[in-house]
Amino acid sequence: MAKPLFHDGLTVHTQSHDYPIVITEKTATENNSMAKQVAPYISGRQVLIVTNDTVAALYLNALTEELAEQFTVKVCVLPDGEQYKNQTSINQIYDALMAAHFNRDVTLIALGGGVVGDMTGFAAASFMRGVSFIQIPTTLLSQVDSSVGGKTGINHAQGKNMIGAFWQPQMVLADMSTLKTLPARELSAGLAEVIKYALIMDEAFLTWLENNLPAMMALDLAILGDAVKRCCQYKADIVAQDERESGVRALLNFGHTFGHVIETHQGYGNWLHGEAVAAGMVQAAELSQKMGWLTAEEVARVKRVLTLANLPITPPSIEVQTALDLMGHDKKVKHGQIRLILLKSLGKAVLTNDFDAKLLTDVLSPPRA
Repeated sequence: MAKPLFHDGLTVHTQSHDYPIVITEKTATENNSMAKQVAPYISGRQVLIVTNDTVAALYLNALTEELAEQFTVKVCVLPDGEQYKNQTSINQIYDALMAAHFNRDVTLIALGGGVVGDMTGFAAASFMRGVSFIQIPTTLLSQVDSSVGGKTGINHAQGKNMIGAFWQPQMVLADMSTLKTLPARELSAGLAEVIKYALIMDEAFLTWLENNLPAMMALDLAILGDAVKRCCQYKADIVAQDERESGVRALLNFGHTFGHVIETHQGYGNWLHGEAVAAGMVQAAELSQKMGWLTAEEVARVKRVLTLANLPITPPSIEVQTALDLMGHDKKVKHGQIRLILLKSLGKAVLTNDFDAKLLTDVLSPPRA
């Protein structure tokens, strides 16, 4: 295989198996195509590429044609959007597998963003009780977060990501050149997850982002590659400690409990996941301040870095009881108690249910006109 552009390899260690994350730029060398990178990790001779109609127009033909030289390749093209992350789309993947008479030797390839990756992984986890799959994330959000760690699944009308499985890929190929075709809004949504890592794990990384976000938004692929590598290393380290989110891995959901309320209430796809998480991180930071853990200036710093990335810092108006009801469906609820990831300080997060319910209500209360 061609040597990756940005680093020599990153490995995720899990109970089931170890797998590499390759961060590269396929246009860097003529011999560094997506197909050449993933082919060594395909088990058997059968391949189903799952993508959406937006990504298919950009990358599907080249990947399909090159892999078809070695494998039997079929394609499943889904509609693009968070609103299609549901059982209907999963059934389309199953239908494609069954129509091709594929068996346990098949490898599914997720070519797309987090929605495609989550659904392809869930289909792989459940088809014939588990087959191999490979992640080729084409959005910044999926490159730094959702493609790594084996969380797969679909949404339910009453809650995001409520149906799924832990199922690790055989490898992850993060190709920086795909970000050149990413809409600016999607790039910003991905930056929310990058900023999340800094807020929960590394204040020095937050300073780095404050200095480098303009270059990242201008699509400096070397800087983006450095950020993706750092985020993937953070996540790989956490997944190695806690593959199934029984402890420290829950910290990666900073801002997500609040953000999922926004996504579910507003309708999947109306707020991008990263946009909802950005507003959710502000709410979590504000609650952390009310707990006496963050200063007003630190909360202002959180808002500034999110604003620098063109992300929303104010959630939509949602009635408090509605928000609390939606939070009640969160996967971190334990023994009927809402647990939240809050910040003890910038760069240090904690999972806790030890907070004053009145303070949470204050944070959730829509601003007065």
